[in-house]
Amino acid sequence: MTDVARLGERIDALEVRLTYQDETIETLNQTITAQWKQIDALTRQVAELRERLQDAERHAPGAASERPPHY
Repeated sequence: MTDVARLGERIDALEVRLTYQDETIETLNQTITAQWKQIDALTRQVAELRERLQDAERHAPGAASERPPHY
């Protein structure tokens, strides 16, 4: 086998590997994008729940720092 033929085979193998790597990178990018969307939604949900809890604590009867009567 000549050097040119071996070089051609190596180039072909590298091109195949590059194609698979490009596909893998695209799949990983899609996964990361979906995860960031989910993280963003969950972050907003936690902030909303925190706000609702604080509002409920402000409107709760009795002082929040008061000791219960059994102390």
